[in-house]
Amino acid sequence: MIIKKAVYVKGAAKYEQCIVSDLPQIAVAGKSNVGKSSFINYLVNDGKLARTSKLPGRTRLINYFLINEGCADELLLADLPGYGFAKVSDAEKIKWADLLEKYLAREKQLKHVFFLVDIRHDPTADDVTMYNYLFKNNVPYTIVATKADKISKSQIKNRLRSIANYLKVGEGNLIAVSSTNKTGKEAVLDRIEKVLAAAAFKQTDE
Repeated sequence: MIIKKAVYVKGAAKYEQCIVSDLPQIAVAGKSNVGKSSFINYLVNDGKLARTSKLPGRTRLINYFLINEGCADELLLADLPGYGFAKVSDAEKIKWADLLEKYLAREKQLKHVFFLVDIRHDPTADDVTMYNYLFKNNVPYTIVATKADKISKSQIKNRLRSIANYLKVGEGNLIAVSSTNKTGKEAVLDRIEKVLAAAAFKQTDE
């Protein structure tokens, strides 16, 4: 797949504000400061599309991006609120969690989730909670291990194996990505292409 065009559409602070569309949706999920915005910008080859910040907890909305408008592979990319950020009120945490859960449970056009974790560390308790939710609710996912440039190339395979073992998943469902070293993009785009093809086939079959 080649991403030819990507534009920001809108942000939704509550589920009722989410986009209603027949377009397939792919979501990006992960804890605060795991690199979701950098991942999206790298994926679409636009360093300014998704706002990045050194301060965690900036993504408080579901931010929608329209990819390849008017093309056969047109889709909506949904950047979900980051979780696990301690320096917000309990009420704010509940609000984010409610938005996140409603989207994942109710969005009928959600075809896949790219679940981001930091390759340098084993998944956090919040990461495990997110993974368990995706697994138990049969939400298709790929684990993206970000910040692969922060470790040596020789460590990458061992870290992927460690994360896979921790979450009890196959190593084939993990992709190491670095927006700095420009690695992993082709594998992610290939996964998106396969997701869209499967979704189109299912729709035709129905």
